Amino acid sequence: MNDADVSKQIQQMVAFIRQEAEEKANEISVSAEEEFNIQKMQIVETDKKKVRQEFERKTKQVEVKKKIEYSMQLNASRIKVLQAQDDLITGMKDSAGKELLNVSHNKKTYKKLIQSLIVQSLVRLREPAVLLRCREVDLSLVESAIEDSKKEYVSKAKVQAPRIDVDKTVFLPPPPTNADPHRPSCSGGVVLASVDGKIVFENTLDARLDVTFRKKLPEIRKTLFKE
Repeated sequence: MNDADVSKQIQQMVAFIRQEAEEKANEISVSAEEEFNIQKMQIVETDKKKVRQEFERKTKQVEVKKKIEYSMQLNASRIKVLQAQDDLITGMKDSAGKELLNVSHNKKTYKKLIQSLIVQSLVRLREPAVLLRCREVDLSLVESAIEDSKKEYVSKAKVQAPRIDVDKTVFLPPPPTNADPHRPSCSGGVVLASVDGKIVFENTLDARLDVTFRKKLPEIRKTLFKE
């Protein structure tokens, strides 16, 4: 084999090796490209998942915030409605309280009422002796009604007439006035107590209004606020 054949053979071998290297390089490049694309897709999907999760989290936060704000507004509205209802009911009670002041203006009618209140109180207390308190302006009227009250009580309870001591040192508060609406006041009526002071029955017009109003409050609310 001469030099030309050897050279030709070497060139063929070099060409073969080069071709093998190029093919291998292409395989490596294709494989690297595929692996890169796979990793890129994984990273993109991971980032997409994070973005979706963050979006969902923020969306839930917005929904929760809206629900909280709605609940607060709803509660505020309910409070306003309840306050308006209470104001209306309080206004009704105040108006009724002002009407009570007219009761004592008619002395004849008021004396009969005082007598009934004293009898009621005696029936409740069932005491042989009681202490009676009234407004100072009602003192003479109350004293004039005591004997008839005793007789009516004896007739109803079938007992001996009790002793009724009228307290002339401590009186119930005077009638309310516009000049000082916040001071203690009483629209009329009486308070009776056992001699030892352990049992007290408040039978003033104001107390009866409070009791009546509490009992009738559900009915009043139902009538005024049907919905």
